Amino acid sequence: MDESSQWASAWQLRELFVVLLIYCEVNDPLKLWMHCWKSLGEDILHMQRRRLEFESLNLTDEEVQQYVLLELQKLLNDHDKSLADFPDMPLPEKNTLSNVKNSMIQEEKNYNADEENKTHSELFSKLNSEQLSVYEAVMDSVINCKGKLFFLYGPGGTGKTYVYRTLISKLRSEKRIVLPVASSGIAATLMPGGRTAHSRFKIPIDIHENSMCEIKVNTNLAELIQEASLIIWDEAPMAHRFTFEALDRTLKDIMSNVDPTASDKPFGGKTVLLGGDFRQVLPVIPQGSRQDTVLASLNRSFVWDNCNIAILSKNMRVNQEEKEFAEWILKVGNGEAKAAPSSQQEILDLDNIEIDRSLLLSKREKPLEQVQQATFPDLQSSFKDRDYLRVRAILTPRNETVDEINDFFLSKISGDIKQYLSADTIANGENKKNLSSDTNEKGEKDQVGVNLLYTTEYLNELKCSGLPNHRLDLKNNVPVILLRNINQKQGLCNGTRMMITRLGERVLEAEILIGKNIGKQILIPRINMTTSDTNCPYQMRRRQFPVRLCYGMTINKSQGQSLENVGIYLPKPVFSHGQLYVALSRVTSKKGLNIWSEGSTKGTTTTIKNVVYKEIFNNLR
Repeated sequence: MDESSQWASAWQLRELFVVLLIYCEVNDPLKLWMHCWKSLGEDILHMQRRRLEFESLNLTDEEVQQYVLLELQKLLNDHDKSLADFPDMPLPEKNTLSNVKNSMIQEEKNYNADEENKTHSELFSKLNSEQLSVYEAVMDSVINCKGKLFFLYGPGGTGKTYVYRTLISKLRSEKRIVLPVASSGIAATLMPGGRTAHSRFKIPIDIHENSMCEIKVNTNLAELIQEASLIIWDEAPMAHRFTFEALDRTLKDIMSNVDPTASDKPFGGKTVLLGGDFRQVLPVIPQGSRQDTVLASLNRSFVWDNCNIAILSKNMRVNQEEKEFAEWILKVGNGEAKAAPSSQQEILDLDNIEIDRSLLLSKREKPLEQVQQATFPDLQSSFKDRDYLRVRAILTPRNETVDEINDFFLSKISGDIKQYLSADTIANGENKKNLSSDTNEKGEKDQVGVNLLYTTEYLNELKCSGLPNHRLDLKNNVPVILLRNINQKQGLCNGTRMMITRLGERVLEAEILIGKNIGKQILIPRINMTTSDTNCPYQMRRRQFPVRLCYGMTINKSQGQSLENVGIYLPKPVFSHGQLYVALSRVTSKKGLNIWSEGSTKGTTTTIKNVVYKEIFNNLR
C-alpha cells in the first residue's frame, strides 16, 4: 500500500485494499486499515463537496473514516463480501450504512426501466425468425410460471448473445430479476450484469456426483434466487454435468420453502435457459479419456431429459466470403470437413483435414518469426499501441508452447525486463482447524514432514495449469492475461487481457484492453493461489501476480475472445475435441488467419489434425 500510495489515485487504492483483504490472507486487517486509511480517503472531501454542492464543507477524521468504510463496503458488495467478514475491521455506523447498502434483490431491480425498455425495443425489432421463436418460448415460460428448461444451440455468429440481451432487457424493463451467468469469465462479461456460474451460485470447485451449491436457505442469495424470473447460463457445454446437477438439487431445496412441489420440478420450477455450442471445448478432465470427457458433458446428465432444444442456424455475418468461411469452420466443428486425400492416409492421422493453402505458413525455418510477422507485423513500432494489441494473438494447444511464444516476443521488444519470483509452499489441510488438539498436533508434524519432502526448489520448478510460473518476466507495455476472477462486475475476470503500464516492486499497474471497462487502470498485488488438481497428494500454494504474458495463449483460454488477427501455431497437433474449431472461430474474417503446422511444412501436404468426438452430437436433435 505504501508503494502504491506514492502514485495511485485514492479509488485505485480502495480497490487494491479490497483485493488484499479478499485474496491475500491479511493477518491483521485492522493494522493495515489504521496504517493507510488516510491514503484511501484522500478524495473523500472533494467527492462530498461535489455531491452536496457545498464547496466550503469540512470533514473530521472520523467522518472521513466513515465515508471510506462505506466506499469499501460497496466494493466488497461486488464480491458478495462484507467488512464484517474480516476480524477487527471497523464497520460503518448502521444508520449511515442502511442508506447506501443495497441488498442483492434491490440491486437487481435497480436498473433504469425506461432505458431497458428502449434497449429491448431496438433489439426485439431485429430478431430473426429463429431467434424470435426462442424468445417467445422463454417469455411464455416466465410469464406463465411453467418452469421450463431450454438449451439454445448454435455456432458463433448466429446470435445467441443477442437473444440473451433481448430477454434480459425485457425482464429488467418490467422490474423482474434475471440472473445471467456463464461458464467462463469472458463469456459472462458479454451479458449485462453477467457473472460466472461458480461465483453466482457458489458451486464448489471440487465437484462430485452428490455436490450441492454452497447456498444456505434464508440468506440474501437464496432470497434472490427465489425472486428470480429467469436464469441464463451461457457456454454451458464447457461445464461438468455435476455443476448443473448440483444447481438442480440446490434450487429444489431453496424453492421448497415457497413451493412444496418444487422438489419434483427441474431446477425447482425456475425457467432456465442454457446455451452454447457442443462443437467447442468440452469439460476438461485431467488425465481423462475420450469416454470420460463425453460422460462429463451436459447432455449426458439427467437434467438433459427435461431440456427443450432450440437451434440457431442462420449466420448473421453479411459478407458472402465470411459466410463461406463460417460454413467451412462449422464443418470442421462437426467433423465433416474434407479429409486428407486417400493417397496420404497411410502416413497421416485419419483425423487430418485439408486446409486452404492460402492460410498456411509453409517455411520450416524460424517458425515463430513467421507467425510473429504474420500476426504481429510492425511489432517494433506498434508494441505500445493498445488498439494494435487488442485485436491479435497467437493460439496454441499446450501451455509449454505458450511460454515459448511469450519468451520469444519478450526478447523482441525494447525495454528492461523486471523479474518477479513467487513464494511457494505446501498448503495446510482444509480440515486442520476442525481437528482435536491431539490430532491437530499430529497434523502439524505431518505438515512439517511434507514441507521437508517437497523442497522450495522443487516447488519453484513446478508449472501448473491455471497458475503463473515461479519466475514472471515482464516489461512495460506488454500484454498480459488475468488468471483469476478479481472483480467480475468491473470486468476483471479470468481471461481479461490488459497492458502493463507500471512495474512496481510489490504491485503492478495495468490498463484493461477488452470489455466494458476498456482503458481503466487497475492495481494488481501478489495473491495466494492454490493448485486445483484433486488427484495430487498435496496442494501447493503460490503467492504471485495472477497474470501471464499473452502474445500467445492456449486455445482453451481463448474461448470467448474475438480477434481480428489470429496466428495458430501447431508444433504439436491439437489433442482434444473442439480445439481446432475454437481456434479457427476466434478470428472475425478469413484474411486475419494464419496457421503454422509442423505437418504442413513437410513436402506438399496441406493438412492438419482435427479432433471431434462425434458421439457428443447424438442427442442434440
